[in-house]
This record gives sequence, structure tokens and C-alpha cells, in this order.
Amino acid sequence: MPDQPAMPTEANPKRAAALSRRKRDVWTLFRFLRDVWTLTRPYWSSEERWTAWGLLAAIVALNLGVVFITVELTEVNGAIFNALQEKDQSAFVDQLLLFGGLALVYIAVAVYRLYLNQMLQIRWRRWLTHRCLGDWMEGQTYYRLQIAGPAADNPDQRIAEDLRGFVQLTLSLSLGFLTNLVTLVSFLAMLWSLSGTLSVALFGVELAIPGYMVWVALAYAVVGTWLTHRIGRPLARLSFDQQKYEADFRFALVRLRENAESVALQGGEAQEQRGFAQRFARVVDNWWAIMRTQKRLVWFTSAYEQVAIIFPLLVAAPRYFSGAVPLGALMQTAQAFGQVQSALSWFIDAYVSLTDWHATTSRLVGFRQAVQEVRRVARTAPQIERAAGPDRALRVERVELALPRGGAPFLRADLTVQPGERVLVTGPSGSGKSTLFRALAGIWPFGRGRIGLPAGADAMHLPQKPYMPIGSLRAAVTYPSAPEAFDGEAVRAALDAVGMSAFAERLDEEDHWAQRLSGGEQQRVAFVRALLHRPGWLFLDEATSACDPATEARLYGLLAERLPGTTVVSVGHRASLSAHHGRTVTVGKGGDGVGQLVGC
Repeated sequence: MPDQPAMPTEANPKRAAALSRRKRDVWTLFRFLRDVWTLTRPYWSSEERWTAWGLLAAIVALNLGVVFITVELTEVNGAIFNALQEKDQSAFVDQLLLFGGLALVYIAVAVYRLYLNQMLQIRWRRWLTHRCLGDWMEGQTYYRLQIAGPAADNPDQRIAEDLRGFVQLTLSLSLGFLTNLVTLVSFLAMLWSLSGTLSVALFGVELAIPGYMVWVALAYAVVGTWLTHRIGRPLARLSFDQQKYEADFRFALVRLRENAESVALQGGEAQEQRGFAQRFARVVDNWWAIMRTQKRLVWFTSAYEQVAIIFPLLVAAPRYFSGAVPLGALMQTAQAFGQVQSALSWFIDAYVSLTDWHATTSRLVGFRQAVQEVRRVARTAPQIERAAGPDRALRVERVELALPRGGAPFLRADLTVQPGERVLVTGPSGSGKSTLFRALAGIWPFGRGRIGLPAGADAMHLPQKPYMPIGSLRAAVTYPSAPEAFDGEAVRAALDAVGMSAFAERLDEEDHWAQRLSGGEQQRVAFVRALLHRPGWLFLDEATSACDPATEARLYGLLAERLPGTTVVSVGHRASLSAHHGRTVTVGKGGDGVGQLVGC
């Protein structure tokens, strides 16, 4: 009869699950090492590579020096105990002096090893930070990441904290692994020679096990490593989540600080408190999960370390009591066993750091992939074309605005603005006026069509909520130019023109001006910027919405008086704005329900 297929047993699914888990673990390890290499390689092949490699070589040499001195100290320690056992005072004093000299050298090597390690850390972190900031800022990626969705949460934390952690952990863990590997090789030969041969009777056969202490240390470390991984495996995911929840909670606190007045005026303290409580609850719940996992891990690792102290003495003591080895050799054997066992147990000691490294690397790789995806979309997805036109007019041709994730357009626009014109774009709230303003500024590429930019014209855009950098008032007024770009008298005259002469004497005062100035004052500061920079084209998006009608009229009057050649395109819905513009364009609904410009 032909062989029948094996019937499934209860053990088969378990074996399949175990095999699948091992494959998943191998793939996770491979992917993690690949991610580490992806983040590491650019610096070590950059323009700083020679300095970096030189520092790394010096650090490695010092680490090897520490291992060499440790081996010598172990030899001296054995000689000290032998001198004590033989009551040889002269040999005892000689060995103590040698021990002291080696200890002094050890201290000097340890100091400079740490110093050079920190030097390499800050140089690597500086290079990585500048690179990540450049990638984040280039092509307005920081803005596109924000509007594209939560693919990379808290980029500030990833740049400020995760980069620091990645550099520190990569250096400490890789150098620690190398040092422990050299330690293992150095002490393995010593432990092999000190162990001797153990004879064991097994089923009537006498077995000789050479270097038996080496095999005992290896078995002890392998079992300990396997159990540590089994117990601590959840820490990788928990560490990743903890960093995210901490960043979310901190960001919510910063948001409240930046919007303190709005929250206070609306009495939103209770709602904010609930939001804080919810975010902090995630921090606490995840922390409890980390605590429970680490408690189990520390129970095991503490027991493992304590047993490791006495274990070699127990294993080697029979040879000492039989007179096969002297006291010094016993102590030297115990120390060599401890070094070998410690080197083999590196994974156990570094397990928590390894999980942090994994979490930090995952967050940085996620951030890098999000940045690359935004750039890929910018290169390949259909976008609104922006290019210099054949003349000095602004031409919006068959433009269809869409959402970042695609879909049907929500606004179609065709518009021509000649130099020197003053055009108002109005319409109901939510009709797409501000999005059109962003498209004209080049920060909303989502859609189709073409925007022909005025040839050789410089443009300035004033949003509804102007950005106020933290620093001096002069820096806020002259933004985005440097504070020294404009004469002090010109700055004070512009402030006086918009009705802010009281601030003229506070130009060098540093503060958080977004919290010190009212909404109307911030919008007047934006007009000061326009008066100072004198752009050829000025785009305003609800730029006077926080001002009273008299101030609004004054500000637009200043544009007509002091910037007579500037083309002005305003987005707004106040009826009073029509008096300051020669043409009005309205956003209405087309027959298919899609918004369109009327009166172009």
C-alpha cells in the first residue's frame, strides 16, 4: 500500500507556530540591522569620514587596551593570592606595586575612552541633525508631512531626541559588543588552561572533558540568553509606544502654552484637562506594562548575576580542595570564568538598551520613509505646475484643487491678474479661497493645471495668522529677512505708519511675541513686513480679519500710498474689502457641485 500522509497531531501546529515565530524573529533581526546600516552609512562615508574613522579607531584601541590591562590585572590578582597563601611578603609587595601601576594606566585609558566616545557622539549627532533638518525643511517637506496625515508623528522629537538616542546607543552597543568579543577571546584561553580536565563516569565509561569550565560558562550563558529573550521580548514594542505617548503628551502641553489666551477666553480648561488626562493615561498604562515586563526580567537577570558570582567557585572548588590548584589559581579561575561568562552574557546585560535601540531606530526609519514618500509624491503624483510665464501677468489656467490623498477636485480656477491690479477673491467660508491662496504660494501642489508666475517678480504672502518667531521684536518685524537687513529708522517709521509707534522703543526686547501681541497687532506687524520688503506682488489671505474697519482701511491705504506699483491679490469675505480693490472674483458652485471662480 502506498504510504499514507501523516495525520496532523496536536504537536504539528505547535511546531509550525514555533517555526513561524523563529522565521519572523530572524526577519525582524535582519530588517533591524538593515535599518541601522541605512541610518549609519551616510555619516561614515560623508565629508567627515576621516575624522570619524580616526576617532573610532582610537576608541577601539583604548577598548582593547582596557581588555589587555584587565587580563594583566587578573594575572596579578592570582599572584597576590598565591603570595598570601605562601606568606611571601616580598612577592606580595611587588605584586601590589604592579597592581597599582596597572590600575593608574587603566584609569587614564578609561577617562580618554569616555572623552573620545563623547566627542564622536556629538560630531555624529551634529551631522545627522543637520542632515535631517535639511531633509525636513527642503521643498517644504515639513508642511507637506503635516497636511498629508500622521505618517510621522512628532518630527520634533525624532530630530531632537531620537537622533541623540540612536547615536549614543549605536556607539555604546557596537563598541560594547566588540569589547566583550575581545574579552571573550582573551580570557577563553586563560580559562581553558586553568580549568584542566574533568573526568566524568557515564554508564561505566570514564569521560575526560578538557577545559570543562569553558563549556560550563557557555551553557550557562546560552540558557540565560534564551530565557532573557523569552521574558523581555515585549519590551521592544512597549519602548516604541512609550516614546510616542510621551511625545504626544508633551506636544499637547506645548499647544496649550502657545494658545493660552484662546483657551482662557473660552474657558476650555476642563476640556484641555480631559485631553491631558487621556494622553497621560496612555503614558501611565504603557509604563505599567513596561514595569511588569521589566520586573519579570529583573527577577531573572538579578538571580542570574548573583548565581554567576558563586557558581565558578562551586565548580572549581573540588580541584582546590584536592590540592590540584593553589588558592591563586582558584581565584584566577573564578575571575576568568566571570569575564567569559560576562562576555557571553552581553545580550542579557544589554537587553533593555537593545530594545530602546530597536524602538529608536524604528522611529527614525519611519520618519525617513515618510520624508521620502512625500518627496516621491512630489516627483511622481499629478501636481499643479508652477512656472515663470511669458509676461509679467499671473495666469491660473485650468487649475483643479484636490485633497492631499487625491479624489475629485473641490475647486476649479481660471484667473488672470495683470501687473498693478488689485483683485479680491471672495466667497463663503470653506469654499476653498485659502487653499487657492496656498496654491498661488506654491505650498498646495495637490491637483492639476498650471500657474504661470509673473516673470521676474518677487512675491510676498501674508497669511491670516502671521508667524512670530521667538526673539527680538526687530527680528519679528523684519521676518523673513535678518534683523539687520533694514535701517532702524525705516523700521520705526513703518511701525508708526500702521499705528504701533508705542512698540518702536521695544525693538530689541526679546519675548514670545505671538503671546504678547493681539491678533490685530500681529496682522499689523505683517503689513510692516510688506512695507519694508516692498514686494512686486502681494498676496493676502484674510490678512485684516482681526482688525477693526478703520485699521483695515488704514492698512490698505498704506499699500496704495507706499506701494503703488505692487500688485495686490486679497482673499477674504468682508464686504468692506471691495472698496480697496478694482476687481472682485467670487468662488461659487458649478453645476456639478464643484467650486469655481466667477467674474474672472
